Amino acid sequence: MTAMTMVEAIRDAHMIAMERDDRVVVFGEDVGFFGGVFRCTQGLQERFGDHRCFDAPINESAIVGAAIGMAAYGLRPCVEMQFADYMYPAYDQIVSEAARLRHRSAGDFSAPIVVRMPSGGGIFGGQTHSQSPEALFTHVAGLTTVVVSNPYDAKGLLIAAIEDEDPVVFLEPKRVYNGPFDGHHDRPVVPWSKHPLGEVPDGYYAIPLGEARVHRTGSDLTVLTYGTLVHVAETAANERDIDAEIIDLRTLVPLDVDTIVESVVKTGRCLVLHEATVTSGFGAELSATVQERCFYHLEAPIVRVAGWDTPYPHALEWSYFPGPERVGRAMQEVLAA
Repeated sequence: MTAMTMVEAIRDAHMIAMERDDRVVVFGEDVGFFGGVFRCTQGLQERFGDHRCFDAPINESAIVGAAIGMAAYGLRPCVEMQFADYMYPAYDQIVSEAARLRHRSAGDFSAPIVVRMPSGGGIFGGQTHSQSPEALFTHVAGLTTVVVSNPYDAKGLLIAAIEDEDPVVFLEPKRVYNGPFDGHHDRPVVPWSKHPLGEVPDGYYAIPLGEARVHRTGSDLTVLTYGTLVHVAETAANERDIDAEIIDLRTLVPLDVDTIVESVVKTGRCLVLHEATVTSGFGAELSATVQERCFYHLEAPIVRVAGWDTPYPHALEWSYFPGPERVGRAMQEVLAA
């Protein structure tokens, strides 16, 4: 076991996947010589050569399109969008080509690609560097959508994603790339290198896609969330002495409905959290799923806490971000109903 940041865990997953399978290639903007804007691919080019880890032009559509062709040919590309906000030019390639290739070819071809994306806010990146577009992918048949919250899951899920036979969109909340985060913007952040969130096993391991993780057990209410908000939810529950059961979904599609239902049936109350805008966010799908599966067990209405229906702000970022104060009030609202 080794203490790692999420960046280090993602880098280690790349290393292991590339060592185990020479079909794995990594490319994107600045991921080769520079090692990625967040250093998730640092050292890969030096170790495996520029034919397996290389820089691409600033053309997201071409990056994903090339990856699809490589995958159909037999390679296993793992590409990086420098920010999730930059993926829109590549959206057509992801949706119209990668997601549909197996179906369109009647199973003759598949697109075993991973599209990695740093997502979410917390770094004052403003509206073009802070978006959380996960709901845009969960609507598309043929895509697996993953959002990680900690180094252990980041490594194990990325290895599983690279090994998967179909396309995986892999979102990495950059607010937790290099340090723990409790949701309070006015508190100093201590690097994980000194206080890691958790230790990461050395060597190979894979976490199955489609399985949620019970981050914290509890009996008062169920919190359904993913990414950065897992840690915010824990802070809110601790500060208000609420015995919340926090479910880290990890994979949004396929969704682990059994774990969700088991928890909500136990607690009778449900709070849904995410950083993306509230309207048509993935929380709406979660709320509908709980309503359909757990209606007769609910003792209070389902409540959602999310980003506002505005572009992600710069100067007012912490008014937009669902922090512990707003999440804590919502927990008390669910309990009081």
